[in-house]
Amino acid sequence: MGRIMKNETSWEVEHTDTFAGEANYCWARRYYIKGTGRQTIIRRAKAACGLTGVRCRVTDFGDMFEIRPQGVCQIVFVTYREGEAS
Repeated sequence: MGRIMKNETSWEVEHTDTFAGEANYCWARRYYIKGTGRQTIIRRAKAACGLTGVRCRVTDFGDMFEIRPQGVCQIVFVTYREGEAS
């Protein structure tokens, strides 16, 4: 018998720099991930941005997460997407 998978939701990950604590967009990288739960989504977003193992402050806005890595002037926005991830 196979493992039952929950329906994964699609998320857009936007990784950029900050200036004075606000998103600056001097550079930005975008990724698309899928996940089922809060921790899985955050873990996959951090991995996509190369932040695995970096302590971060996470703010949950319901359909969006804000991830602020400690010690660097960067921010990651993880936003729910309707439809499939590309």
